[in-house]
Amino acid sequence: MLGNFTYCNPTKLYFGENSLENLSGELKNYGKNILFVYGGGSVKKSGLYDEIIKILKENGKNVTELPGVMPNPTAEKLREGAKLAKETEADLILAVGGGSVCDYSKAVSVSAHCGDDPWEKFYVRYEEPTDKIIPVGVVLTMVGTGSEMNGGAVITNHELKIKAGHVFDERVFPKFAILNPRLTFTLPKEQMVAGFFDILNHITEQYFSGTDDNTSDYIMEGLMKSLIHSSYKALKNPEDYEARSNIMWTATWALNTFVAKGKTEDWMVHMIGHAVGAFTNATHGMALSAVAIPYYRFVMPFGLSKFKRFAINVWGVDSEGKSDKEIASEGLLAMETWMTEMGLPLSLREIGATEDMIEGIANATFLLDGGYKKLTKEEVIEILKNAF
Repeated sequence: MLGNFTYCNPTKLYFGENSLENLSGELKNYGKNILFVYGGGSVKKSGLYDEIIKILKENGKNVTELPGVMPNPTAEKLREGAKLAKETEADLILAVGGGSVCDYSKAVSVSAHCGDDPWEKFYVRYEEPTDKIIPVGVVLTMVGTGSEMNGGAVITNHELKIKAGHVFDERVFPKFAILNPRLTFTLPKEQMVAGFFDILNHITEQYFSGTDDNTSDYIMEGLMKSLIHSSYKALKNPEDYEARSNIMWTATWALNTFVAKGKTEDWMVHMIGHAVGAFTNATHGMALSAVAIPYYRFVMPFGLSKFKRFAINVWGVDSEGKSDKEIASEGLLAMETWMTEMGLPLSLREIGATEDMIEGIANATFLLDGGYKKLTKEEVIEILKNAF
């Protein structure tokens, strides 16, 4: 039975090859001071940087650049950005990049006028913003996180070896997001497939919970099947526009808060993956990939009927003459085979983790209770050992 819920998503999306043409119209809704946030050199190499600057100048904007946002944005970088946004009296933060740039920009948006240390307020005490929030707009260049249409903002504190996320309410959602699948064509294969797994795991984190019959699970099964189908096409030809556009749209729907409504949610692969990322600085999707199969094999007995359904409805496992456990296990094996074919890591060793990190990673893992079993620290250690 669907639980009670309220659904609101204020982000306006522009999707397609010509979607950047809509940026000028959106800029007219904001003041003159723009904080232009981006990551490394790829935005400049692709020519997108020059296009954005041209549009900003044509609209008479004062542009302050904030480059160098790293794949796992840090608390130090957050404080730097918040200071710059406040000093320049930013009227809009324009995030141009992937999920890390989007997450970072949202964190800056609530931190610029915050009267407290943003790490302490939002990532230790998990308080909601009480001061002025700077609006955020997005031009997306990498898919996976769904950050273009939600309130999530993940920040890493290397000093404390903690990677933490805060899911802000709709006040912090991007006001608009521009999604052109062609902007994702130049991504290296490793980043592309890391995004594929991030998308799949966002869906499974919400799917593997509850025992009721609800619409959200049927939608998620369709999203997963679409992703799997398109991922093979994109792997064969990264410039397959149909495949890349379907993947981009699936990524947005995987985490724009829609399919989570009326459900409990798990998110333990992300909690363990975040802790792994804090110790290794591994790409987010790769950290998730390294721990997902050991985690799901561990919790499968506690949610056997859903894992059986996953095997049949998503992976097409033949159920005839097999026990529920055998069917469910075949589903996870099919998922593991897909991961191997995508070139995703299946062990912590592959992403630079060492066995002496296990205790620290377990200590840094936030334990949630929305899935089929609330883990103990000892069980997290067992899962991590299996992930090696």
